[in-house]
Amino acid sequence: MPKESVIRFPIEQKLVVAIASSALFDLTAGDQVYVEQGAKKYKQYQQQHVDDILPKGSAFTFIERLLTLNKRYPDERPIEVVLLSRNSAATGKRVFRSIKHYGLDIVRAAFMEGQSAFEYLPAFNVALFLSANRGDVERAIDAGYPAGFVVSGSDNNRSDNKPLTIAFDFDGVIASDESETVYKQEALSGFVEHEVEKQHIPHQPGPLSSLFTKLALLQQLENDVIAQDPDYQRCLTTAIITARSAPTHERVITTLESWGVEANTTFFLGGMDKGRILSVLKPDIFFDDQSGHLQSEVVETAMVHVPFGIANKA
Repeated sequence: MPKESVIRFPIEQKLVVAIASSALFDLTAGDQVYVEQGAKKYKQYQQQHVDDILPKGSAFTFIERLLTLNKRYPDERPIEVVLLSRNSAATGKRVFRSIKHYGLDIVRAAFMEGQSAFEYLPAFNVALFLSANRGDVERAIDAGYPAGFVVSGSDNNRSDNKPLTIAFDFDGVIASDESETVYKQEALSGFVEHEVEKQHIPHQPGPLSSLFTKLALLQQLENDVIAQDPDYQRCLTTAIITARSAPTHERVITTLESWGVEANTTFFLGGMDKGRILSVLKPDIFFDDQSGHLQSEVVETAMVHVPFGIANKA
């Protein structure tokens, strides 16, 4: 490998997102061949269609827009996307030819020939693993890795003029599920009492806390630019959308302050339907640990389920 390619992408200094080919592209046709005719016919099918460009998948638009941050900051190049695929390297030719066709700046990959690649997430310094394979995501979460199951896709015609907006639920996503456990056991009154009593104590990190803090560090790049140019238009914003309300909101603020981060916008909804906010905010992607909050027919957003904690236990 040429030395300069190693220098160009020091992965330890990046915000790294691992994307399964099932979330980046629509693999429905090939998957049907695999299920109905087996691995040998599947390999033949992919070889026959190697030059046929794969349709965009549910997380394609988010990944495409995330990678544009490297164009805004060509010296830092803060984003790295790694492809993880259950294909073999041979049958994965079509995937990389499709990546090239769409102009996606993805150069690293793991082809696992039918196996899940979640065990390699730490090796790639991954802050988020996205997949359309629920089992792979659940295994990654159970192993303590940051992962999300892409439930639905976003609008492929989003304007590049709009900032990339990444939205999160709080409990069980950014923070641990400690408070949700109290809510399950002691109902709303017990939850409120618990959170008010501990409003000065930060939460333990949740599965996507590292992603959130790394995004905050990226935003510091923009803050530095804004300090010099007040007319600068942000290219990245973050939002927290939580069912909490006053007085339990204070512990959210305490937690973020203790980590030295903040969101651009925070919504304390008091149990109101999150879809009402999402339909106005229109984030590029939204993460929630409760799949029921991700069922909206009016929101054109990549909805991602983070199957973590008590909210996902039978």
